[in-house]
Amino acid sequence: MRPAKNSATRVLLASLIGTTIEFFDFYIYATAAVLVFPKLFFPSSDPTSATLQSLATFALAFFARPVGAALFGHFGDRIGRKATLVAALMTMGPSTVAIGLLPTYASIGIMAPILLALFRFGQGLGLGGEWGGAVLLATENAPPGKRAWYGMFPQLGAPIGFLLSTGTFLLLSNTLSDEQFFNFGWRIPFVASAILVFVGLYVRLKIEETPDFIDAMQKNERVKMPMHDVIFKNTRILFFGTIAATTTFVIFYLMTVFCLSWGTSVLHYSRSTFLLAQMVGVLFFAIGIPIAGLLADKYGRGNILIGATAIIFLFGLVFAPLFSTGSLFLTIVFLSIGLLLMGFTYGPLGAALAEVFPTAVRYTGASLTFTLAGILGASLAPYLATSLATQYGLEYVGYYLSTCALLSLLGFIKVRRLMQD
Repeated sequence: MRPAKNSATRVLLASLIGTTIEFFDFYIYATAAVLVFPKLFFPSSDPTSATLQSLATFALAFFARPVGAALFGHFGDRIGRKATLVAALMTMGPSTVAIGLLPTYASIGIMAPILLALFRFGQGLGLGGEWGGAVLLATENAPPGKRAWYGMFPQLGAPIGFLLSTGTFLLLSNTLSDEQFFNFGWRIPFVASAILVFVGLYVRLKIEETPDFIDAMQKNERVKMPMHDVIFKNTRILFFGTIAATTTFVIFYLMTVFCLSWGTSVLHYSRSTFLLAQMVGVLFFAIGIPIAGLLADKYGRGNILIGATAIIFLFGLVFAPLFSTGSLFLTIVFLSIGLLLMGFTYGPLGAALAEVFPTAVRYTGASLTFTLAGILGASLAPYLATSLATQYGLEYVGYYLSTCALLSLLGFIKVRRLMQD
């Protein structure tokens, strides 16, 4: 028997609040990986080496994401979106809280970075299953002609989560001394995330299964091994979809993690000043997502994604001149432009990746594509950008971004015909 239909408000709230929580957890790690972990979880004899090692643990979660995509995607396509979404939330939440309770390198030595890496892997595992389910919850409940609009709601969780995490660290930085911040203050957002997890769990337990999955069950369309079908029967879509989604990760993590590190260490902005500048930029990120969702339903997902990626290519060519001026105002303009472009690519991306895969393997296919793009585009972006800027100059970071944009343009062109424009 078909369950009661989900209300639009309940669907959009459940998809938004879950990804907000997940990205809040994820971003507090990204911020701490730059500001805290190099000093507390790695040997302090070489600060540059400690920062690079910390960024390596940041990258680890992106390699855990495909494992999460395979694991949660399998159950999402076999037993349903709702139960799998709850399980994904309960995987990432405890991992985040555990990081906030870890002893430091000074207390337990080498076990500190090992445990940090272990729980960071747990974060990535949960997020690997979270994103795809949230997008499907929204898009598979969308009325005709509004798939991109519904699909952008879980995407809004990214800027909201970032604003919450950055705002939390900014508040702590301004209310605590440096000694207090490094002694206990940085732990507060990690431990407090437990409250958000319980809120998200409550909301998701109230939703019903999506109509598309119910139809697939009734028509006996489910496959025994969704991952096998994605890899061997949808190989071309998986490959080009991954390439297409790569640049949206590259530009975001350059504008956030890399720029925070470079801005505070090389350009000598204070931590609080640069975090405020990034928060302004993220507001433009948040604005770009719904605008792109509306345009994508009107003009086609493929057209909007291709156009935005082409502009990112041009932005890469002026990356260094805009970011190296030393002017706070121009730095804010630089961050705002880059993150607005991120919003234009990120807004329609969920709907685009979901609709190119058949319903029976959609959870696995969309999740795996998104997570593989994360490996290519985000896991090593801060590390590579730091290495390029240090050895060759800041302009090579821009060339790196432009090269990725060209590859993503090829990917979008190849999969555009499968999008329901």
